[in-house]
Amino acid sequence: MSIAPPTTTKPKVVICIGDIHGYITKLQNLWSNLQTLIPPSDFHYARIIFLGDYCDRGPHTREVLDFLIALPSKYPNQSHVFLAGNHDFAFAAFLGAIPPPPDGSAFSDTWEEFKPSEEREGWYKDDGYEKMHLQGRRWAGKITVKFNTAKGTEYKGSIYDAGTTFESYGVPHGSSDLMKAVPDNHKKFLSNLVWIYEEENVSIETENGLQSCKLIAVHGGLEKGKDVKEQIKYLKEKDTRIPKVEPLSGRKSVWDIPEELSKSATIVVSGHHGKLHVDGLRLIIDEGGGMEQNPVAAIVLPSKTIVRDTDKL
Repeated sequence: MSIAPPTTTKPKVVICIGDIHGYITKLQNLWSNLQTLIPPSDFHYARIIFLGDYCDRGPHTREVLDFLIALPSKYPNQSHVFLAGNHDFAFAAFLGAIPPPPDGSAFSDTWEEFKPSEEREGWYKDDGYEKMHLQGRRWAGKITVKFNTAKGTEYKGSIYDAGTTFESYGVPHGSSDLMKAVPDNHKKFLSNLVWIYEEENVSIETENGLQSCKLIAVHGGLEKGKDVKEQIKYLKEKDTRIPKVEPLSGRKSVWDIPEELSKSATIVVSGHHGKLHVDGLRLIIDEGGGMEQNPVAAIVLPSKTIVRDTDKL
């Protein structure tokens, strides 16, 4: 059955989906709920922005990537944006699926600043580690502390909880065999993830009615006190000289909309923070946080409707 596109006078539906973290059933249920809730003409022509962190913690990273990779052929009239989360960047770094540093420097240059943590985090030191970005080594490492006091959970293999991702590809945690076990289409998907996405004229419901805004989507957020244009530039370029990319992995530093953007109507949407936080044009959509008991959520624009995998529609 062919579905007609929505009328041009109607604002485009934009759906932002929070961190999935290897939970395939949650992703399938959330997708089904979105499909039930949103009229077919809107759903089939929507822009879908995945906010990153597809891997780790949950048991089915491999199946989650299969699901995401299949979307463009299953829903050819939708447009799909796949942001890199800090976990996906680290997974890609381990596989060698990130671009080389633009200045020709070595990935080993990214280690220096964080060397004091190497022993505690048990950085990966097996095949290929000499030419690996810091985050790849941390991701596949074997953390020496068993309990994550900040989260109140046990670490799953590494500081990134990557053990479940290795297992989803049938490989023990920390094994270099993962490089061969991950299929080429998954490596390509990871290498194509964008660090930032921008779109003009996105509609959102506000206290003053429907407002047309610029939208910026980035996994963690944009840093306060740093030049926004400079941040956007290096995020678009995927500058892998940087040992720790704050807009993908920061917390307090990226929570708010930077002051220079608050002067213009700019939506900043992120996942990452383990919270659902909708405050004016700052949207943080990560109710799950990779915790088994928590739902995976999405926000639908312009209405700002929150949809969860647990909703019984």
